[in-house]
Amino acid sequence: MKEDKTPQKNAPEKPRKRVQKGPNQRLRQRSAILIIVILVLGFGAVLTRLSILTVVQGNEHRKNAVEQQLTDITLTAKRGTIFDANGTVLAESASVWQVVMSPVNFKTDEQRVAAARGLSDILKLDYDNVLKKTEKKSFYTVVQRKIEVEERDKILELINKLSEEYQCDQVISLLDDYKRYYPKNDLASCVIGFAGADEQGLEGVEYQYDEYLSGTPGRLVTAQNARGTDMPFSYEQNVSSKDGNNIYLTIDEKIQSICEKYMAQGVADNNVLNKGVCIAMDVNTGAVKAMVVSPGYDLNKPYELSDTEKAKIDSLPEKEQSKAEGEALSAKWRNKAVADTYMPGSVFKMCTAAMALEEGKVNDNSTFVCGGSMVVEDKTIHCHALGGHGGQTFVQAICNSCNPAFIQIGQLVGLQKFRDYYKGFGFADKSGIDLPGESEDMFWGEGEMSTVDFAVASFGQNFGITPIQMITACAAVANGGYVLQPYVVSKITDSKGNVVKSVEKKVKRQVISKKTSDKMNEILGYNTETAGATAGYVSGYRVAGKTGTSEKIGVTEKQSTFEEDYIASFCGYAPADDPQIAMLVFFDTPSGEAYYGSQVSSPVFINIMTEVLPYLQIKTNYSEADLKYLDSSAGDYTGLSVEEAENKVKQDGFTCTVKGSGSKVIDQLPAISSKVSAGGNVVLYTDSESRAETVMVPNFIGYTAIEANNVASQYDLNAIFKGAISGGGTCTAQSVKEGEKVSPGTVITLTFSAASSEGFND
Repeated sequence: MKEDKTPQKNAPEKPRKRVQKGPNQRLRQRSAILIIVILVLGFGAVLTRLSILTVVQGNEHRKNAVEQQLTDITLTAKRGTIFDANGTVLAESASVWQVVMSPVNFKTDEQRVAAARGLSDILKLDYDNVLKKTEKKSFYTVVQRKIEVEERDKILELINKLSEEYQCDQVISLLDDYKRYYPKNDLASCVIGFAGADEQGLEGVEYQYDEYLSGTPGRLVTAQNARGTDMPFSYEQNVSSKDGNNIYLTIDEKIQSICEKYMAQGVADNNVLNKGVCIAMDVNTGAVKAMVVSPGYDLNKPYELSDTEKAKIDSLPEKEQSKAEGEALSAKWRNKAVADTYMPGSVFKMCTAAMALEEGKVNDNSTFVCGGSMVVEDKTIHCHALGGHGGQTFVQAICNSCNPAFIQIGQLVGLQKFRDYYKGFGFADKSGIDLPGESEDMFWGEGEMSTVDFAVASFGQNFGITPIQMITACAAVANGGYVLQPYVVSKITDSKGNVVKSVEKKVKRQVISKKTSDKMNEILGYNTETAGATAGYVSGYRVAGKTGTSEKIGVTEKQSTFEEDYIASFCGYAPADDPQIAMLVFFDTPSGEAYYGSQVSSPVFINIMTEVLPYLQIKTNYSEADLKYLDSSAGDYTGLSVEEAENKVKQDGFTCTVKGSGSKVIDQLPAISSKVSAGGNVVLYTDSESRAETVMVPNFIGYTAIEANNVASQYDLNAIFKGAISGGGTCTAQSVKEGEKVSPGTVITLTFSAASSEGFND
């Protein structure tokens, strides 16, 4: 029987035999896995690094590559020029040079040493520091900026020497640069300001108009190969710089100079401790013709302190010296005319009076009584005239500068109306003048003003305004009531003379009517005429004005020799019947022989206006008293016979003295065209022996003009008169010292100031 070999369904399979892996096979598998892991990690790291380099750090590497291949040099732009109103240069940038070095072009240490020694000797630099610069791996490094012509010529010689003796080329270069100069030194320093080492404006107009003055720097881009060698010219790109715009100021250099001269004299004569301020403004436009903070500072040396200031700083502990120096410089640069507030005192009375007139609260017939003081609530407020003024009209109250009368005038106006006019005159807001650092006023908030506060405010005390606000308000009183925005820049032009910006007058509002303004001009003009020297009287002109003497309230440490510290001021304008120019003069803390505005500020105002008004060609109108002291020019009498010369001298309005025994005039004093007062004496010399005669100069100090004129005649001398001649003024200075020997006929300038504050003004 055959065996059935057909597999039976569901029969169990026979178990297979397991093949055992050898050690070599297991090693190969592990190696393969390790290689795969290494490859994955390796390529992952590479991809990650590439991603970081291209995506994250791509811009930085591209920038570094460009910097390595290109040299990018900034070309300085020439800063614009600042002119006065007549085109006189007040600030300009002159060509200088900067020394730059390309250290990568040095090939040997010998070259580096030669270059470093030459540069340090010429430029007076530290040798070791220059040597370190030669070792840099750089195509461009600045060695020194703003070198002058003499240093430039020596650098050119050094470049030639390095090339010829050391075969060292393309290492040192000279690039055009500019340096700011101020031809007038300290003139109008508070207005112009100054620019820093990098030609950026730091103070004044230089700062305020920096975006116009600074211009646009250029660029010089040069391609270089991997070795740092300059590539052909076709790879070089030069983007020229654009010069800055020019600024034309409203400041008139002539008026500014006159103001600065007499302000400096006023500061010295009155031992003023905290500077003086003078602002002259065109009353019809708001253009500032002069702005003085005296003493000023040399714009070419803005960081230089006086020996006194240095000594004071050096006496401090070392850790305090840096701060003290910074404060001293800030105080030196500070424009007191716009940045400081002060109590205006009685000059503010012109505003209070204008308010009362405008509101119809007073007229010529209004009367006020002054007993020397007035009690308001529990406070006794005194008048400067301790004996009182008695009964007085409105006009007399202004001329008397009577505090009790003005308290009464203020009460007639009313507190709220007073506040409204205070705002209307522009005291509550910044004036908007185009100079940096303008301060806001210091006045009582709404509802904070007490009855006593109101009383003292009516005559300008216990609140603070800026000088620029006061002169702006004064101009409004004079010009028909229009409050103008003051400005110091009239126009801006580009380097080709095209006008970029023109500034015209801006009227903010009309605070009083023309009728009120005309009345104030009449009253303030009368004040000056009647008070004379104490109220700004200028011979030959109708001047309107008001003095002020304000006590400095809240002073932490008294500085002056008086019982209190004061501000002496005068604010006025001319001509009174057709106002053209207004001027504020004030001195902060006089510590000399006087502190009243009539004694300290009025004489300075008179001296300035005596020169400024003729310069502005304002028509004169001399009184009979003025004509006695009017200056005339001496003629030419030499070569004439004695008789002819005597007749001509008399025709010219002078008296005559003949010296010598000759028949013809060989010399004369005063000299030809010299200024001599009307009726002065001309000495005619007829021989050389008579020319040797001398007279001794007497002392004129303390004399009135009439007395001084008589004394001068007695000594065969001539006098010309300046300052407060009328109204009781006395001589306070003479151009030739007492006791000096001079020739007969010599002209001596006598300056007169108000002798007393009593009578009209404080």
